[in-house]
Amino acid sequence: MEMSRLKQRYLEEIRPAMMERFNYKNIHQVPRIEKVVINMGVGEGKDNPKVLDAAVHDLTLISGQKPIVTKARKSVASFKVREGMSIGCKVTLRGVRMYDFLDKLFNVALPRVRDFRGMSPRSFDGRGNYTIGIREQLIFPEIDYSKVEKIMGMDIVIVTTAETDEEARELLRLMGAPFRAA
Repeated sequence: MEMSRLKQRYLEEIRPAMMERFNYKNIHQVPRIEKVVINMGVGEGKDNPKVLDAAVHDLTLISGQKPIVTKARKSVASFKVREGMSIGCKVTLRGVRMYDFLDKLFNVALPRVRDFRGMSPRSFDGRGNYTIGIREQLIFPEIDYSKVEKIMGMDIVIVTTAETDEEARELLRLMGAPFRAA
């Protein structure tokens, strides 16, 4: 299997740059991306199963992997949700698919967002993981605008092995994440 363009750049350019910047003694101390989790919450899925099927189809096209359907863990009366109802879908990407997805996200999808000024540098969780919310799935080139039943958003969580947010921010910046000035 061929190596992803982004992974090759990580091994050849980013890892040595990170070792120099943070004075790591061992190559295994350098942070790397562990996984990418894409989550679509479909509140209407409880009333209209076709919307949930459309979300699963779109997420399959975007990620290249079939998502799992998530179910409600608790009943919430104010949202008319019962325990066990299908309320969304998610997919966890690792390895080649993860690097290909990140490459597509940073270089193709995010620049297609209207009025995009860059990713927020403050969306880190304190442990080196980054979360970004996207309002519509139409920014991905695989989605055919004419076949979309309902515009849905998604959350993308990039999980890294970095100890601090600063290390993770530098890793993602070197990988091509378009951060805006703080």
